[in-house]
Formats: sequence, structure tokens, C-alpha cells
Amino acid sequence: MSGGVDSSAAAALLQEQGFEVVGVTLKLWPQDCVNRAEDKCCGPQAVMDARSVSASLGIPYYLIDESAEFQKRVIGYFAEEYRAGRTPNPCVMCNQHLKFGTLLDRARQLGCDLVATGHFARVEHTAEGRSLLLRGRDPRKDQSYFLFSLRQHQLSRVLFPLGEKTKADTRDLARECGLRTADKEESMEICFVPDNNYGRFLEQSKLVERHTGEIVDTQGQVLGHHDGIEFYTIGQRKGLGISSPNPLYVLELDPANNRVVVGDESQLSRSEFTVDHCNWIPWDQPPESFECIAKIRYNHPGAAATVEPGGPQGTATVRLHAPARAVTPGQACVFYDGDRVLGGGWIRRDPLVHSAVTERTR
Repeated sequence: MSGGVDSSAAAALLQEQGFEVVGVTLKLWPQDCVNRAEDKCCGPQAVMDARSVSASLGIPYYLIDESAEFQKRVIGYFAEEYRAGRTPNPCVMCNQHLKFGTLLDRARQLGCDLVATGHFARVEHTAEGRSLLLRGRDPRKDQSYFLFSLRQHQLSRVLFPLGEKTKADTRDLARECGLRTADKEESMEICFVPDNNYGRFLEQSKLVERHTGEIVDTQGQVLGHHDGIEFYTIGQRKGLGISSPNPLYVLELDPANNRVVVGDESQLSRSEFTVDHCNWIPWDQPPESFECIAKIRYNHPGAAATVEPGGPQGTATVRLHAPARAVTPGQACVFYDGDRVLGGGWIRRDPLVHSAVTERTR
């Protein structure tokens, strides 16, 4: 229970359906984030709201400290990815390792068989004993993208009570049950970066330090300087601090040479890339090739693609039928067949203009 309307409504709905429900909040915030995350899903106010909802439903409530694991699995990963020139997706890692990782172990200790959350997604179980992940019915709130990395042992013990509902349905249910979170505003930000300024968070948490490097074009010509590749992301236009007759965009982050490579917007488009550490949901071994809709980031509408799994580290080659803008290393690419999630992987940092730039540098 995050202290928001979704998890509150999920608990109420499960109780209506006859489940024996236990409310749990994971204390995830590091101590130095508390004051900055007061009203977010990892803040003290959220705990108060979750505790209040549990009391009104008459269910037991537990607050479990997982801040050390969160620091290691999520915040540590978050900083490491930026240092490596990639753009992380901490929500996927939090789901995999904490909400559907350590929480499953805590559920067993509490005598619970299943873990339920307020995610807008669905799980179906086949006659053969396989668990499938599907989009939520509400396309505007579907969160299946953030759940692609869940394994079979996790999906088999998960409930998503809101999977068939819309956000409006969820608020109506919470109001009918008299829950204090019914009209609570939802946050679209990273929970531990409440002002959405991830660069400031990394600096204030002493996870990165400013270090000067070059901003170059695709031919290696120096156009300006930056304070650290960690403060940039693929497709960025504003805040480059360089003048040009035409708009320039970040094309690549080169950690080996501490360089930000920029170029024209037309150079941002790609039709082929590699993903690694893939997780496949309907299969133990995927087919040699399959057609799907690929989402290269959460708010991406999806694009027709051919995927060819194979290679070390669970890699797959993704060939989009039409080029997409700002394919960003570090982000998840998730594959769909209609509502079914086939799986996904992490977009790898395949050199685009890097080789040309470093060759000129030599």
C-alpha cells in the first residue's frame, strides 16, 4: 500500500471479494530523502494515509523497512546507469526486486499466499500452468510496461485487482468505501526525486560529481563543454549551452571519453538496435523471430517491429518497421502481441556516431 488511491481501492476490492487482506507498506526512502518526499509514495504522509485506510477497512497493517535494499537495488542502479551514459528506469527495478521480490518473501512470513498491488495490469494463468501478463483495460493508465521483467515465480503469486477497471472506476470505489485517499492527487514523478530534477538529486546525494568534458558534433569538432554526461539524456535539446544556426540535440553519451555528442534532429532516428537481459513471459525459449509492437519508453505509443532473440546476455535484435526518434540506452523496450506482454529487454548502448568521433580523435 503506497498511500495512494490505487492501492487503497485494491485492498478494499479484495476485501469485498472475500480475501483475507493484510496491508503492507515498504519503507523505501533513504533518510536524506524524507523531507523532500513528504507527500510522495515513499514519504511519511503516504504511510499515514495507508495506515488510516487499513484502519478504516479493519485490516492488519505493517510497515516494513526495505530502505537498505532500495538504496542498493534502485538508487545505486539509478546513479550507475547515468554514470555509464544510459538513462535508467528505476520503477522497473523496484517492481522486480522489491514490490514483487522481497515483498513476496515478507508475504510468506505473514502467512499470505499472494501479493496484490494497485497496478493497472492483468495476469492470466493458462491450463498448462504458465502465468501471462496483459495490459490493463484502461489504455491511459496501463502499467504493464513497468512489469515486463517479472518472472514466472513472481507472476504466479500476483494479483492486480484494478486490471479491469479505469482510473475513474477506482476513485468511485474508494469514495463508496469512504477512503481518505479517494481524491488524492497522483504523482507521475520518480518517488525519490519529487521535484523531477534528477541531476540535483544525484549531486545532493553525492552520487555524482560535476566533471568537465567536451560537447562535440558527429565529426568530433568541439562545440562547447559540459559538467558531466550524467546531466544529459538522448534527444535533449535545451540546456546544452552552445550556439548553433540550427537546433542541436544530444545523439550519444560517451562515458569512455566523457563526451556529449550532438547533431541534427534527423540523426536521432533509428530503426535497429539491440536489447539485452531479456525476459520472456509466454515462453521458456522464444522463437527465432517474431512480429510484435515494441514500446521503447513508457509514453511511447508502440511501433511495429521484428525481434530476433539470441546471443550472449539474453540479447535480441529489434528491427522497427519505421524509424523511431530517440531510442535511448538504459530504457526498457517491451514487446506486445495485442494485450499480451511477450517480454522485453534493456536498450543497449550500441555506438551510433561514437566510432566516427573516436576515430577522428585518434
